[in-house]
Amino acid sequence: MQKTVVIDIVGLSQSVLCEHTPFLNQFIASRQLSHIKPVLPAVTTTSQSCYVTGKYPNENGIVGNGWYDREDAEVKFWKQSNHLVQGEKIWDAAKKANPNFTCAKMFWWYNMYSSADYSVTPRPQYHADGVKAPDCYSYPASLRDELQAELGTFPLFSFWGPNANIKSTKWIADASIWVDKKYNPTLNLIYLPHLDYCLQKFGPDLPKIAKELQEIDEVVKDLVTHFESTGAKVILLSEYGINEVNQPIYINRILREKGLISIRIEQGLELLDAGASAAFATADHQIAHVYIQDSNKIAAIKADLEKVPGIAKVLNKEEQKAYHIDHARSGELVLIAEPQAWFVYYFWLDDTKAPDYARLVDIHKKPGYDPVEMFMDPKNPFIKLRAAYKLARKLSGFRYLMDVIPLDATLIKGSHGGIFCEPAYYPVFISDQKSLPSQVEAPEVYDLIWKTIFQ
Repeated sequence: MQKTVVIDIVGLSQSVLCEHTPFLNQFIASRQLSHIKPVLPAVTTTSQSCYVTGKYPNENGIVGNGWYDREDAEVKFWKQSNHLVQGEKIWDAAKKANPNFTCAKMFWWYNMYSSADYSVTPRPQYHADGVKAPDCYSYPASLRDELQAELGTFPLFSFWGPNANIKSTKWIADASIWVDKKYNPTLNLIYLPHLDYCLQKFGPDLPKIAKELQEIDEVVKDLVTHFESTGAKVILLSEYGINEVNQPIYINRILREKGLISIRIEQGLELLDAGASAAFATADHQIAHVYIQDSNKIAAIKADLEKVPGIAKVLNKEEQKAYHIDHARSGELVLIAEPQAWFVYYFWLDDTKAPDYARLVDIHKKPGYDPVEMFMDPKNPFIKLRAAYKLARKLSGFRYLMDVIPLDATLIKGSHGGIFCEPAYYPVFISDQKSLPSQVEAPEVYDLIWKTIFQ
């Protein structure tokens, strides 16, 4: 077996390779770069699941970063159990081929309760008084304590939210090297999220993201230097590229105006009642799943949504087959945005009635993905003072809501998830394998990793 490391540089595409990425340019110059044809949807959980199962979403079940659980009648985003990924994983197949094979899964998604030998993933502590404390989850459990004793507490608030920065990515890289030195796994899967933040906030505007490009370039250099010193083969890849957007589509507001969404009022604020709604959407970057209770309404809703500016495709269950996303978890309709557009989860029509979680970093309560969580409200000149006051309440042991997130989707300048972007924004696969095709399908990444391990 050949020791192998797969470094997932989120958001990496040819569009951002420039003078600010000297190490990446040098690394690529002596290797081969292939485009990965974006899987639908080209989002974190779906792409990674394709890579580790060799299967499309219609077989592995990961139809997005979240979906509507029809049995619980709840929208569930960013769950972590690996049991959600259907099909055999590459580390299980490899262990069958050679019982000495081991795998470290460092922050790749669906990390909890997987059969990988070593794993670490973000996992805050949720205290009874509502406090969310930074932490991570690991297997074996002792690994978490060892890593945090060596590297400090995992910087959760640098991993996502308005303060997202290089600290979390650097912590993951350092933890990956530490795990490799202790356990020497055959396969290391390492997730580096840093570019995801700036590219969604600013789009592929190279002068604006120069600092972040330089930062990720240095982290990748450190990782590659370490792993090449161990004799490992290094693969760099990404899940998607991020292209410029300027057109938010408020899909649930559209459905609400058609009388399809049910709303509950609690303390004067509105909540989406998914189980009672005739139809609603889970927004996920440039795709949305529309769940419809009455099958007799599907055709009419489809016809209406096909007229909405910015929506490129509206796929019913039969049409979803051509895009490999026909699964029990997918919506009765799957919407794909045009490259310049993306879907917003907002369902309220009046911001004064928005639910309290709308102004928070709260990835589990929102019925869709919310990239605006990376901003503090720019229209409030006292927003940083407000955040400092809230933090002081937290540190003093009082209840608090860190309600500093704006309700302005036009702040977002970059997105992904669709499949109609230019090849410059396709995800990439970079290795020293000979005769790589210029483009590969997402499930074929599994085969390329396998061939590297079992040459």
